[in-house]
Amino acid sequence: MDWMQDDGSALGHVALVTGAAQGIGLGIAAWLIAEGWQVVLADIDRARGSIVAKALGESAWFVSMDVADEAQVTTGVAEVLGQFGRLDALVCNAAVADPHNPPLESLSQSRWERTLAVNLTGPMLLAKHCVPYLRAHRGAIVNLTSTRAHQSEADTEAYAASKGGLLALTHSLAISLGPEVRVNAVSPGWIDSRDSQARRDEPLRGDDHAQHPVGRVGKVEDVAAAVAWLLSGSSAFVTGQEIVVDGGFSRKMNYLD
Repeated sequence: MDWMQDDGSALGHVALVTGAAQGIGLGIAAWLIAEGWQVVLADIDRARGSIVAKALGESAWFVSMDVADEAQVTTGVAEVLGQFGRLDALVCNAAVADPHNPPLESLSQSRWERTLAVNLTGPMLLAKHCVPYLRAHRGAIVNLTSTRAHQSEADTEAYAASKGGLLALTHSLAISLGPEVRVNAVSPGWIDSRDSQARRDEPLRGDDHAQHPVGRVGKVEDVAAAVAWLLSGSSAFVTGQEIVVDGGFSRKMNYLD
């Protein structure tokens, strides 16, 4: 791809990562910075986002954004272009992250609509406003979906619907935006995205790890590595696809004894 350096690095190129103030989004931002990207961290949490960007160093820059608000998306993308003059990659990670809602009989329309607005409409709005700049550099989009697009627990209707819709949006965008822009999805399973203090205070059980075929619960770095590959020239022949990062959990048959 024409935006990669001769050595395969992304030096000098710009990625916008949403929901990047904590958890998986922060892990993705840190990984991309280590690979040479200039990363714009977008998040609704202005205070935390600013602190995190400062901690990540000169290759990180923060922009405040509610991805469900088109005016904020438009303004935020304009700020990125004003600061850097280009955009090479978009990672749509921002989400209403708690998959559980009240039982269906008690699920409010406002909660349903907010979940879909952030998790599904947000990535559409970001693609809409970023694609002219991504096209200019034959860039890439990665949407963070979920294994819940394929399987569910009880009382997860809003989250599951939003992630299933995002998976469909991914392949639709890949067809609409190709060949200039590639669009793929990463679907995490159980990822322990808590901070180090929380992991120490409440460590996971052995059974939590053992139920995964790889023998452990996932880490944010597992997801970040997949995202980074999809943004790189090494995946130049990959578009419209879903990479499931769940330690094999969704491939395992589960029966009660």
